[in-house]
Amino acid sequence: MNKFFSSLVIIATVFGLSFAAIEKPVQANVNGRKIIVFNQALNEKEKDELIARAGGTKLKNLDLIGAKAVWLPNRAATEKLKANSNVIRIDDDVLVETLDIKEEIRGVKKMGIKPQPPETLPWGIDRVDAELVWPTIRGAGIKVGVIDTGIDLSHPDLVLNIKGGYNAINPLNSPNDNNGHGTHVAGIMGAVDNTIGVIGVGPQINLYAIKVLGASGSGYLSDVIEGLDWAIVNGMNVVNMSLGTSDDILSFREAVQRVNAAGIVQVAAAGNSGGSVIYPAAYPEVIAVSATNNTNTIASWSSRGPEVDLAAPGVSIYSTYKGQTYKTLSGTSMASPHVAGTAGLVLNTPVGSYDLDADDIWDPIEVQNKLQDKVVDLGSPGFDSLYGWGLVNAFNAVQP
Repeated sequence: MNKFFSSLVIIATVFGLSFAAIEKPVQANVNGRKIIVFNQALNEKEKDELIARAGGTKLKNLDLIGAKAVWLPNRAATEKLKANSNVIRIDDDVLVETLDIKEEIRGVKKMGIKPQPPETLPWGIDRVDAELVWPTIRGAGIKVGVIDTGIDLSHPDLVLNIKGGYNAINPLNSPNDNNGHGTHVAGIMGAVDNTIGVIGVGPQINLYAIKVLGASGSGYLSDVIEGLDWAIVNGMNVVNMSLGTSDDILSFREAVQRVNAAGIVQVAAAGNSGGSVIYPAAYPEVIAVSATNNTNTIASWSSRGPEVDLAAPGVSIYSTYKGQTYKTLSGTSMASPHVAGTAGLVLNTPVGSYDLDADDIWDPIEVQNKLQDKVVDLGSPGFDSLYGWGLVNAFNAVQP
């Protein structure tokens, strides 16, 4: 992995590119950003020519679907492309954001590499009973894509489990985390069992940093879609999306459906508005996770509704952070990786009686069914709109 990232630096140097300049800050006004889905009979040159004739600027290719993210200067340009028979549709390239509660962040004094704090068992990991699984199952060999702000690639509590990654914002950059959110999420799923810091739900899970959000914690849907497509091509077993948008965009829905068809388990944060579940968590192919506190009560700000599938700890969660440090954060962003990590543990077990299609391979719906069957029920008996089927439990989930 280090050789790979070093090569990216060399390439950028050769072409005179500045890493600091490449990753532009996300702008609040994204009305001109669009995702254009073309007739697949067109080649790339023909697509680019259509965009140029309308006065648009290509931002990136979305290769798996033959679409492109573009900037269109005005409504006239959009309407001109819509009228072309070779354009199937034009979607808004909306903003997508992390789902931590900014006002509840509790910082920990920067430790640096030496000395590091002694290892502790975070309350959330303990609450889902992950430590009871570790004598026999630790998530070894399971590839989990952290679709987020990246991961601190040199964090001593993560580095042994980081196996690769991709920067969808700009492929010439490494997927290093310049925000902190993705590193926090990664630690909940897969912090190493050593003598420092914390330990994750699956301490031998293989982590992949799929950077789709920038330093502000925001990004564009086209980058998220590219990150999902990268997960397919590179054989992820699980992806975690502690991010979301209130906009239901067809290109997003189709990207999620592609990931599901590839056999990848998708887990996402339900949202922090206290209202409806946002996207992608609201899509049926995704396991939507609400957040609970240390009394097993849903957080007041946790989104809720019939789309919620499971609940997990999401209040005052201590985990890894950028700059080789640790922080305590809250949000459904923190709940989701407890479930994604548990899904990784389940994938280390035989599918057994959950094998709906008798192929002896875990499919996403089979993993979800087992997680839901093995919960600790909270709230109203059975399913409810606050906790879904209940609180995820790793120990129960790996039992036959």
